[in-house]
Amino acid sequence: LARPRSVEEVVRIVRACAAARVGIVPRGGGTGLVLGQVMPEGQAPLILSLDRMAACRGLWPEEGLMIAEAGMTLAAAQAAAEAAGLLLPLSLASEGSAQLGGVLATNAGGTAVLRYGTARALCLGVEAVLADGSVFNGLKRLRKDNTGYDLSGLLVGSEGTLGILTAAVLRLHPRPAARATTMLVVADPGAALALLRLVQDRTGGAAATFELIGGQGLRFLDEVMPEVRQPFAARPDWSVLIELGLPPGLEAEPVLAGIYAAAEDAGLVSDAIMATTGAQREALWALREMIPVANRRIGAVASHDISLPLSEIAAFLPRAQAAVRSIYPFRINVFGHLGDGNLHYNIFPPAGEDRAGHAGRAEAVTRAVHDLVHDHGGSVSAEHGIGRLKAGELVRYADPAKLMAMRAIKQALDPQGILNPGAVLAV
Repeated sequence: LARPRSVEEVVRIVRACAAARVGIVPRGGGTGLVLGQVMPEGQAPLILSLDRMAACRGLWPEEGLMIAEAGMTLAAAQAAAEAAGLLLPLSLASEGSAQLGGVLATNAGGTAVLRYGTARALCLGVEAVLADGSVFNGLKRLRKDNTGYDLSGLLVGSEGTLGILTAAVLRLHPRPAARATTMLVVADPGAALALLRLVQDRTGGAAATFELIGGQGLRFLDEVMPEVRQPFAARPDWSVLIELGLPPGLEAEPVLAGIYAAAEDAGLVSDAIMATTGAQREALWALREMIPVANRRIGAVASHDISLPLSEIAAFLPRAQAAVRSIYPFRINVFGHLGDGNLHYNIFPPAGEDRAGHAGRAEAVTRAVHDLVHDHGGSVSAEHGIGRLKAGELVRYADPAKLMAMRAIKQALDPQGILNPGAVLAV
């Protein structure tokens, strides 16, 4: 384990590993979900932790930018932006421990992609140590820079396989004057998508978050976390959690009331709860954030991080349910970031059964789900990355020309294959 304090120390470590042909596994906060930071087999690597490189190198409020090192946690970066009266809108459940290097290396998404984009959209440039120990300095504070290939954009999302991210220029945004948060009951995902369009049309695109919550997730909370307060006495089969970022001059309550009235007139919603205080807002978000915790307590047979074109979601869901239940009468929990097409499609054993008894069915379930995702023009990795867990899925579903280009880039930048061996490109 190496824990450098500076770029110069990272350079020395990488050059030593290159000379000895020792693999390097970069480690951020360890919150990744696809084994990108875990090497379960092969020659023992050097683990490179960036936790000691956690400084804010500069913040320019007038430019809406900050330069932060890779070991800074996302929560710390958010706090630095807030102290300057600005917003770093990337938000993850793991933000208290997730580090910026890992967040950028996986091009993390989170709950506000609908309005602000993924990590790549919030990054103007990176500093990185390449496989030969050279330093790529892409920390220019420029909104426009058309001087050749976008190497920073390439390194973001490369999961440590093309370079070790050490710092980044992050794009900050004005803080909304007010937040409007509500949870609404909808008939089905098709109604939820129509509601999304209605909300965006009425607010000029002010929706930062539009989360779909399936009823199975709420019932799981009843089963294993009954202490979590739920807003509706009867657990709805489908609901959405919406948060708007409003400009000065607009107040949350009349905006939300107008949305509900219009949605009710259109037959899209049947009930709602509006957060009128900070405590109520936090309670609604706690409900959403506890769903993955309840999932882990139940124990999934298979979990899927998928994305689909919005117009394909309503057709995909019944087909996927039929395909999964043709294998076994599993329980299915669908939730996630409907506003950007990213769903967490997770499969659980029937009540009273244990997931260990279905280990032999997990591969068939995942193949059925992923084949349908591909058939509908979607992606089998929306925001978690490829890592080692999905390297085979990348080969199965990626465009051949894309794979060819990726392998050529990997060979050019890391000819010895020492950067995160086995991640993303297994062969």
